Amino acid sequence: MAKLVFGLNQSLDGYVDHQAMVPDTGLFRHFIEQVRSVAGMLYGRRMYEVMRYWDDDLPDWDAEERDYATVWRRRPKWVVSRSLKSIGANATLVEGDVEAAVRGLKARLDGEIEVAGPDLAGSLTELGLIDEYRLYLRPIVLGRGKPFFVGPRAPLRLVASDRIGENTIRLIYVPA
Repeated sequence: MAKLVFGLNQSLDGYVDHQAMVPDTGLFRHFIEQVRSVAGMLYGRRMYEVMRYWDDDLPDWDAEERDYATVWRRRPKWVVSRSLKSIGANATLVEGDVEAAVRGLKARLDGEIEVAGPDLAGSLTELGLIDEYRLYLRPIVLGRGKPFFVGPRAPLRLVASDRIGENTIRLIYVPA
């Protein structure tokens, strides 16, 4: 049975903004290895549209960016959306009963399924489907944006913490 893991960069004041928090080399390498190891990724529409950046090779990418794009493209993706009618390669559109679809993925797959997108994670939290939360705390104050936790917060228990890269602390929580 797969484990559903929600993890994103977070500012000190609790916001996520993919474009405002560019990872240092160590953190980026960590994310490459993490994507390489997951069973797949479950996206909300907005986060999927941000991540589509990795679909096309850009001439100014360095070796690590090309590596990330390669591993990202190989992983299966499921996209929860009511508005998208088509999606990219190696992706499946999830429509209708999201809870049943996610429970089916968890039952059918082994390993970790990465959840990306605070709104989707909030909905899955309300359904009791998130097994682990990974907060990558960055030394940035954004003062605006989308909060990491959307909606009611499940009671959590800290199970691990470590430093990744030059200035990121990863906090790992599970539902209490």
